[in-house]
Amino acid sequence: MHVTFRQLKVFESVARHLSFTQAAQELHLTQPAVSMQIKQLEEAAGLPLFEQLGKKIYLTQAGQEMYHYCRNIASELAAAEETLEQLKGVHRGHLNIAVASTANAFATRLLANFAKQHEGISFSLDVTNRATLVRQLEHNERDLVIMGRPPQSMDLVTEAFMDNPLVVIAPPEHPLVTRGTLSIDSLQQEVFVVREQGSGTRIAMERFFHERGIRVETGMEMTSNEAIKQAVEAGLGLGIVSIHTLELELETRRLVILNVEGFPILRHWYVVHRRGKRLSPVAEAFRQFVLTQADSVLKGNYARPGTQS
Repeated sequence: MHVTFRQLKVFESVARHLSFTQAAQELHLTQPAVSMQIKQLEEAAGLPLFEQLGKKIYLTQAGQEMYHYCRNIASELAAAEETLEQLKGVHRGHLNIAVASTANAFATRLLANFAKQHEGISFSLDVTNRATLVRQLEHNERDLVIMGRPPQSMDLVTEAFMDNPLVVIAPPEHPLVTRGTLSIDSLQQEVFVVREQGSGTRIAMERFFHERGIRVETGMEMTSNEAIKQAVEAGLGLGIVSIHTLELELETRRLVILNVEGFPILRHWYVVHRRGKRLSPVAEAFRQFVLTQADSVLKGNYARPGTQS
């Protein structure tokens, strides 16, 4: 079977997205060009790799087998690239990382400081939700991932590098703001704007209240911390977010942190990669940078948990 790396790369993208359109966007190709590459690959394989039912496409059995081998080939090519990068040292190379949306506020600052020390490198940063981070780890799609609670079901190297306090936020005019230290029971009368099911913040919040026998009313569900902050600011309820997302809002007093008994919920940020993964010199250098310098780079940028401003 005669195939090209280009055909395999296009096929992998279409198979992963189950979409010719999304693959074309990702690869910066036209949709007809993507379709042509898939057609040529199917002709070389002698079997259809996709089937269309209604408006959706699916992998055929042959397509599923091809996808399996295609991912293995991509992994071997990535390993070869990493080996070559090791010969170049940390003055060149590309860093491919993903971070939880909550971590974006400080991750860009870390990358900026790292880039100043290694001016010859380039990097790709994907800011996304927990479900996508877990999938990317499962498929070994990123050099490193920065996230909150790592999945325990996967064989990962997880290294904590910084505290991640979760705090209760309110608009400045909220009646609870002037009441000083609040009991947890006082929150049972309040509506909370919360993250979607499965997010790390939502899991930590629900575990915290469940362990204390507290039931809180959840109103709107949001898919990002920015949306939660805006909803809280608009008076739609209280929120629980990482303090690392609040720098601007606290400085401008658009939001305040309530001093609630038992808060902050103390979690950690982790730098994560698949166990056994051979990190390139650039990825290893960034990992060491995060573990040893994150605190000093970010020190003083965030208010201490439990304060109002």
